[in-house]
Amino acid sequence: MSSVLYDEPGPKAKARNIAYTVLFLVALGLTLWWVLATMADKDQLAAEKWSPFVKDSKAWTTFLLPGLWETVKAAAVSVVIALPLGAALGIGRLSDHAWVRGPVGAVIEFFRAIPVLLLMVFASQFLVQFSDVDSDLRPMYAVIIGLVLYNASVIAEIVRAGILSLPRGQTDAAQAIGMRKGQTMTYVLLPQAVTAMLPALVSQLVVIVKDTALGGAILGFSELLYQNRAITANYGANTIAALTVISLIYIALNFALTGFASWLEGRVRRAKKSTGAVVDIEEMGTGISKV
Repeated sequence: MSSVLYDEPGPKAKARNIAYTVLFLVALGLTLWWVLATMADKDQLAAEKWSPFVKDSKAWTTFLLPGLWETVKAAAVSVVIALPLGAALGIGRLSDHAWVRGPVGAVIEFFRAIPVLLLMVFASQFLVQFSDVDSDLRPMYAVIIGLVLYNASVIAEIVRAGILSLPRGQTDAAQAIGMRKGQTMTYVLLPQAVTAMLPALVSQLVVIVKDTALGGAILGFSELLYQNRAITANYGANTIAALTVISLIYIALNFALTGFASWLEGRVRRAKKSTGAVVDIEEMGTGISKV
């Protein structure tokens, strides 16, 4: 069916699309066959290399599940801190006052320009030199600090872009009924911008979950990927099997996070279509001018 944005393909185009699809599937099948054949030649498909993850619960209770818990814990704490901090920085960058907008913008650009791994290393060294944090907790603290500083600056730009994407008429209408800027931001702009920001925010949350692995690689943080070393040490040379299982856990975790966010976004959109936002005039304070 044709539309303004899309023309229905003709017979030649349909045949060409089918041919491209078949070629892609054949190429994908050949690639998978080559990968599996190579693994079989290197004895990576042997049952003893995969049995620890199927028959031995110790691999899960001792290594994988504790590592997953550390990953989720570090990511959750980072998200809880980075989200409100990023929102505050994003709103601050939209301030009419240069003495607020300038320093906030400098902070955002500074931490956004530094690799998150470098922030973790700096945080770890800072904790070593200037704090009494226990050595067992230091890697997790350093990971959380690095994730918060970097992702708060990225979230700030997401918030700023989401607010600026709204039509100017929303602000003008709020000002026309006497709302102050803080009230306009709280009751008009932010509720509408949240829906537009959700996909980008979810993508950033997935990045936070994955970036916890940097702490395991450099700082010895006992997160999920770090457990590969312990599994290999206890069960022999089954690195490929361990990394495959760990990858599947990451995929399941991030897929669940993305699925929940998609459900939440759809629920928010349906709620906005079915109901109107009603704000009690008493909540607006004296900023509302009665007509």
